[in-house]
Amino acid sequence: MLRQVTPSRYDAYEALLRALATPSAGQIWMLLWHGQAGSPDAQYGNMEVDGFHYAPCVTSAQELSASGWNRSYEVVDALDVARTLYPDHYGLWLDPHASGGGVGIPWLDLRRIATGLDRQPAGPLRLTEPGIEIPQFYALLAQNAHRTPALRSLRRAWVQPALGAPYLALGLDVYDTSPAAVDSVRAMMQQSVGAVPEGLPVSTVAMTDDYDPVVIWMRANARPFYDREAHAAPPQPQLQASPQQQAPAAGYGYPPVHGGY
Repeated sequence: MLRQVTPSRYDAYEALLRALATPSAGQIWMLLWHGQAGSPDAQYGNMEVDGFHYAPCVTSAQELSASGWNRSYEVVDALDVARTLYPDHYGLWLDPHASGGGVGIPWLDLRRIATGLDRQPAGPLRLTEPGIEIPQFYALLAQNAHRTPALRSLRRAWVQPALGAPYLALGLDVYDTSPAAVDSVRAMMQQSVGAVPEGLPVSTVAMTDDYDPVVIWMRANARPFYDREAHAAPPQPQLQASPQQQAPAAGYGYPPVHGGY
């Protein structure tokens, strides 16, 4: 699988990720820079490529011999390594000694391995503002959101994965994550999805997820199309515009809600 992975072969790369995510079948030889396998002071090696950090490993006993590594190592499931590395924004580099330099797995894909490949879109992702006009759905969603006290705001993005169909992502920002609050937000979504046009995939992300690339993009680029606190704010004094001044654009919040940004 490593030999099949090239920059344009996203299908081969996904197959490699699935192999790594399979317990026992996805075993790798982690190279230890300090300590012995199982010891408290054991420390993985570190590579920096284009400003990103990776822990190097090899994929078999034969590759370990070919690498010339003369320090300690440990044989572990890649799934367990993924769970350890991604929270610290560390990726995994397979067979760096091999011809061509091996293959790097960024931390975002280690997160997919750790949490379930089918639960996260295949990267690299192309993220943009939604261009599809569905004002009825946005209006119903905002109305139901206003009746759901646990929900603070809503954002949106159009997500185009490397593999698979593009979809509309909705960012849910909640005041708390108690079971009752989560259930109320889930019910709000169930009440709203009936207005989604047939054939349009819609997914949700929690704005509290610091590791989700869709959430990271939304925080930086997507203003809320529903904002409870903006709606609750007292009205500000209005100044009379002169004939030369352009009328201000419509604000965000409830009501009204329109389909575009």
